[in-house]
Amino acid sequence: MSMLLAASGPSPLWYLTRGTGVVALLLLTAVVVLGVTASLRVSSERWPRFLVAGLHRNLTLLALAFLAVHIGTTVADNYAPVSLKDAFIPFVSAYRPIWVGLGAVAFDLLLALVATSLLRARVGVRLWRGLHWLAYVSWPVALVHGLGTGSDAKTGWMILLTVVCVGSVVLAVLARVTVGRGPAKIRIAGAAAALAAPLGIGLWYSGGPLQPGWAARAGTPAALLASSATPSSLAGQAVTQTFPQAPFDATLDGRFTQTNSDASGLVTVEISGTASLGGSFDLKLVGQPLQDGGVQMTESSVAFGSYTGQITSLQGTRVEVALHDGSGTKLALNLDLNIDQVTGNVTGSLHAQ
Repeated sequence: MSMLLAASGPSPLWYLTRGTGVVALLLLTAVVVLGVTASLRVSSERWPRFLVAGLHRNLTLLALAFLAVHIGTTVADNYAPVSLKDAFIPFVSAYRPIWVGLGAVAFDLLLALVATSLLRARVGVRLWRGLHWLAYVSWPVALVHGLGTGSDAKTGWMILLTVVCVGSVVLAVLARVTVGRGPAKIRIAGAAAALAAPLGIGLWYSGGPLQPGWAARAGTPAALLASSATPSSLAGQAVTQTFPQAPFDATLDGRFTQTNSDASGLVTVEISGTASLGGSFDLKLVGQPLQDGGVQMTESSVAFGSYTGQITSLQGTRVEVALHDGSGTKLALNLDLNIDQVTGNVTGSLHAQ
């Protein structure tokens, strides 16, 4: 029973990497909005301008702190082959080199912003101002980095959060070019860029990270793709079966196995058997073995009768699965499993909806 719990997922470092990356994006969005609108000279007796400047500076430092944790946990977690130099030198990573490289570009730009701010008196106002505006490029670069590399890029909450961040920056830029000062040509160009950039990112996102097979196209190493355990490889093993109309319940009876590490260092955990109402059942998850005896899941596949799909959630021995058949009919399963690691026997219950 504890084996499946250990296989239920990623290490705490992985969750910390995801969380700090999202917080860093929110902080960078706030930094950009404050910086872009600073020239509008919005202030009051309760909110003097020096508070805006101080908040802008402190949010930048806080964003760097979260980025440092984000980078540190990424390097410390042994799931993806990302080294410390990949955080500073763009496009040399063995893992999704372009998209990890964009993260390095964004980080380097922020470091340049902080360094030149500390040396402002020596580098001169003109050079400092030029580098300061260039540093704002780090925000869209960091955004694309997160969408191209992040594990949550397809989730609804991340999509909503991205829309809010992009919308905030676009509104700030439009307010700046509408109310602020400066040559008309520059202001028009700024407004056009504020509208064109999100459109371009949106088109890339819908045709890239949102599409199946993005992990391979993004440059994920073959060992991590674990292509030998994709749903299509299980489709040939599925037995055609007509189930009752959902919702329905059944009991499961099967066997549990785990392979030794292959040449890539991956192991495969498999639970196979039959359901009480008929139909074969096969669940596979592939991942890196952990020191505590568990497995950090990287890929999964499930076949139930003529349905195939993947694990969507693991909480202890409770498994949630999303399936579909050749006609596009979808089936969601909730499994409660009991695993005897001594005998390898598996029993449990299944609820389909």
